[in-house]
Amino acid sequence: MKRIYILLSLVIVASLAGCKQPAADNQAPKTYIFTDDYNRQVEVPSSPTRIVSVSHSVTEIMFALGADDLLVGRTDFCTYPPEVEKIPSIGGITNMNIEQILSLRPELVLSSSMVQQKNVQQLEKMGVPFVSIIEKQNFDGLFGNIEKIGQLTGRKEAADSLNNLLHKQLDEVLDSIGPIANPRTAYYVVGFGAGGNFTAGGNTFINDIITMAGGLNIASDVQGWSYSLETLMQKDPEFIIIRTEDSATFCKTQPYNRLSAVKKGNVITIESGKLDIQGPRNIEAIRILAARFKSRS
Repeated sequence: MKRIYILLSLVIVASLAGCKQPAADNQAPKTYIFTDDYNRQVEVPSSPTRIVSVSHSVTEIMFALGADDLLVGRTDFCTYPPEVEKIPSIGGITNMNIEQILSLRPELVLSSSMVQQKNVQQLEKMGVPFVSIIEKQNFDGLFGNIEKIGQLTGRKEAADSLNNLLHKQLDEVLDSIGPIANPRTAYYVVGFGAGGNFTAGGNTFINDIITMAGGLNIASDVQGWSYSLETLMQKDPEFIIIRTEDSATFCKTQPYNRLSAVKKGNVITIESGKLDIQGPRNIEAIRILAARFKSRS
């Protein structure tokens, strides 16, 4: 009887194992190959639970997707939304703390375009997948980035919903602006003073935002960010767009205080994250600029 009992037990175990096998075959793969914006083939987890973001735009999009529960690390520059402060910082973007990142045991690191190659290689040697989702030169690149981050975080449906919402909001703003017969000349101050003059050239998504809002970027013929002070003074735009925290100093500094826009009060102050960072808040930036362009002094 004992021998029969043992044989029956083995048969039952074998049967159960046979029943479980098909379920294992049907399980989703634990990893897959993702091609990032530098055309790198990266093996990433299908369902990551611990992500470090080394990009303020990635961080904002993750929050907008409801994927902030996956964030275990972010940079000092990731300051929006306010609740992001609860997440440990790994330092800056170009000077990230590798030891701090590793201590957070990330399954995936998402970055933008300013990370040093040596840091990428160091993390990959430690077995941490590193994916770059860079800010695109055109405004529409925002929607593609949201889709990619949605895929990487397992929030594809949320990404589709967010993109649909943003398209709807954008259409509403553009409809309110209507046909633009006389666009307002504008200049966006990125940097000024002794260190040089910098703005958003024609090959930037910020240029697209100014254009959609009913403005004409006087630097649209420039590629990149550097701009000539002499050209700025000569073109003397109707509007100056500037970060809120830089406005007072700019308006008091020679020779910028001689610009017509400064004299007439046509200086649009805007929270930098709404315009500088390619993210969902860009729609609000278009709305703010459009309203000011219409109410020219």
